[in-house]
Amino acid sequence: MRAYGPGRGLRVAAAAAVAAMAAAPLATAQDIPLNYERLSSMEEPLATEIGDLTLTLTGLIDAPLAFDAENDEAVESGLVGNFQLGALAQLRNRWRVGVAYFGQYATDRRFTSEPHRQYTDNAALSVGGVWGTVSGGNVSGAVREGTRRRRGAGNAVLALDGALGGLADLGGSYTGRFGPWVIGAAVDEDGNFDIGATFRRPIQHIDHRLSLNVSNAVYVPVGGRRSFDSRAVAGVGEVIHGSTVFDLGLGHERLSSRGRDVRRLYVSAGTRGKAGALGWTLEAHCGRIAGESEISLALGAQYDLARGLSANLGLNHGRASADAGGEGLLDLRDTRTILSARYSF
Repeated sequence: MRAYGPGRGLRVAAAAAVAAMAAAPLATAQDIPLNYERLSSMEEPLATEIGDLTLTLTGLIDAPLAFDAENDEAVESGLVGNFQLGALAQLRNRWRVGVAYFGQYATDRRFTSEPHRQYTDNAALSVGGVWGTVSGGNVSGAVREGTRRRRGAGNAVLALDGALGGLADLGGSYTGRFGPWVIGAAVDEDGNFDIGATFRRPIQHIDHRLSLNVSNAVYVPVGGRRSFDSRAVAGVGEVIHGSTVFDLGLGHERLSSRGRDVRRLYVSAGTRGKAGALGWTLEAHCGRIAGESEISLALGAQYDLARGLSANLGLNHGRASADAGGEGLLDLRDTRTILSARYSF
């Protein structure tokens, strides 16, 4: 996961300890965070028991149609499907052991975070107890996924929302819950790391969430000939009142390579809500990188047609361009409308 993409492959290894899935309750072996894509099922997993083993399954199928405003003749269509399969058992000492596998296939590679691959997958092993959960495998994205702002409704995708740098594919993880805090860290096969903490507690009728993420990672620009060391810190504040959510994210990132240092500052904010069968999201992002501006906007809507079946809309715009020492650092010009029918289970 050098830039934006998730860890890939069936490589499952219990690597040296450490990572956290923050914004949720204490992770158990059955909910190892492996889906770092924008599409995830909102349904409860299907589950069955075979002896002492519990099997779980979630998944979705999405049929998107995208219109690219940067190219009047560009109309993209495809089919995206993903699933996560888990197996969980409890030992006599009450430790929970589990294995999980996530896979996603896209007929058009432009609808995935890894545009050079149509099929991507992650896998992991975990052991958990009252002391927390330790996982190994493709879990290096767990901290970022847990401490980031919520993903948009429908087909909203807010570009540049977070640090540019990311961890490598294989890693180890630990997460533990201490009262209202969920704290952990992730380390990858190259020794880079993410550390995250989330505090969540209701006050009267309003739920509050605060999260902090510190990372030491690597960023490789698309088509770039060199990599950049990324050191970043990001925080998110969120309030929930009824069915309405307001959140704000702030971040600072330092990119360095061969004596060249680039600083990046950004702020992202959004609101989302639900009225009957209609869910919606409105998000905005602005920042500065290498003295140049970056901006993105996203509007999303999801209309529930039946259990698991929905119609989705996304209006997404992003624009950013920056160089470092004459080499391209960031180049984004995208204005896209995405419509899709989606079924999740």
